[in-house]
Amino acid sequence: MIFSEESISALRKRISEDPEISPKRKAHILAVEEMAERLGTLYMPEKTDILRVAALLHDVTKEYSSARHIEICRRYGHEPTCEELCAPKTFHARTAAYLIPDIYPEYSDPEVISAVRWHTTGHAGMTLSEMIIYLADYIDDTRKFDDCVKLRHAFFDARPETMSDEERYEHLLNIITLSYKMTIAGLLEGGLPISPDTVFSMNELLCRKIEKGEKQNGK
Repeated sequence: MIFSEESISALRKRISEDPEISPKRKAHILAVEEMAERLGTLYMPEKTDILRVAALLHDVTKEYSSARHIEICRRYGHEPTCEELCAPKTFHARTAAYLIPDIYPEYSDPEVISAVRWHTTGHAGMTLSEMIIYLADYIDDTRKFDDCVKLRHAFFDARPETMSDEERYEHLLNIITLSYKMTIAGLLEGGLPISPDTVFSMNELLCRKIEKGEKQNGK
């Protein structure tokens, strides 16, 4: 599916007029769209339209109540897990992905939906578009938390625009791994559960890095 500038603008207007999204959240959503486009020009310039649409939709259910998230999950056949119930901030990625086909059918592209679904926890086997939306949400310019600022600098200070395609992709994987380490450390410090999807994804990336190092060392 290809989204025209007109259709993206129409979605942006719809988001900006949604009474269930606060002004602060709307500012974040627009900033994630900008960051997704910026990252997209580095990694998948042919699909910046997909990335921008996913960015605009990624937080449309963020401010729903926990009870509403749970009701939506059950309506779509998912019984919330213990980890989800104890970490309700992760619900919105799942519920937004469920609702896009019904509420935003003209934007119901599988790549959009998967990017929205996994933008909070990540998961093993992340696609490039999923990683970009995950990272764009983490490092958009409205983010002032220490970890977000550090990750933003870690990504851009390395000047990925000067890298080869292979180097740039490895850089992205390293940044995603670093983000998981930051997230897990913060959750542990706060006494909160860690999504198994985040653990599986981090382990996958760490194993990949170890295997690559062993090959380079001739083992």
